[in-house]
Amino acid sequence: MSLGYRDKLLKGRRAMAHLIHLWHERNGWSHRVLPLLSEILDLGRVHNSQISNLRNGKLSSPGPEVFLALAQVNTILDQGIESIRDQLEKNHPELWRSLQDSALPLKNDADNPLSAGELFEIFSGLKPLPLSFDWYIEDSEASALSDALSDHFCQNRPWRSCKTIIMDAYTVSKTLRRDRFAEVIAGIKDFTAEELDGELLDLYETSKKLSYFNGGGPNTFLTYLRDIASQKKKV
Repeated sequence: MSLGYRDKLLKGRRAMAHLIHLWHERNGWSHRVLPLLSEILDLGRVHNSQISNLRNGKLSSPGPEVFLALAQVNTILDQGIESIRDQLEKNHPELWRSLQDSALPLKNDADNPLSAGELFEIFSGLKPLPLSFDWYIEDSEASALSDALSDHFCQNRPWRSCKTIIMDAYTVSKTLRRDRFAEVIAGIKDFTAEELDGELLDLYETSKKLSYFNGGGPNTFLTYLRDIASQKKKV
């Protein structure tokens, strides 16, 4: 049975919240980055509160300018931030440094930046999330998945003997994320569900780079980790 329009809207609002959340988590941005960029580059007005409410699934009827501004920022990020260096480096050094650390765009399944129309369709429940963002990790499973990640990457070796090869494969440059990743794989700390949501694509790419997992996309990798966690729970 197909979803009614109210259910589609609720599903779409949750999907958009997830998408905005992952965009921020993967880049390590504060909620001020997107509004500042859209204002400085004159791409439209989107307020801090709108970004916060989108991320929390509480913005029920954003205007077209919100989708247009986000899509235009997304396109610029996809083209590369060097094109906006002159507008940011001197007058907005903190924002520029944040983008230098990470400025990943939102891509569709054809590896093109998501457009305003695609963002609206996702928000409205008319279009599914791109495959590289289509997962949800619950708070209750974060600890077990962190443990599964440690097992997966260490491959029955002590952390000290495999640390170098694993950290070399983890291509994220942001220091805080690298430190957190190392703590989790060493078994010292756990990722939160929010952190895992934002890390999953990079964890998948790291595993591929090490030739530990080549069986599909990030969703398949998450299923694999859940299977490890389930097996450990039975033991």
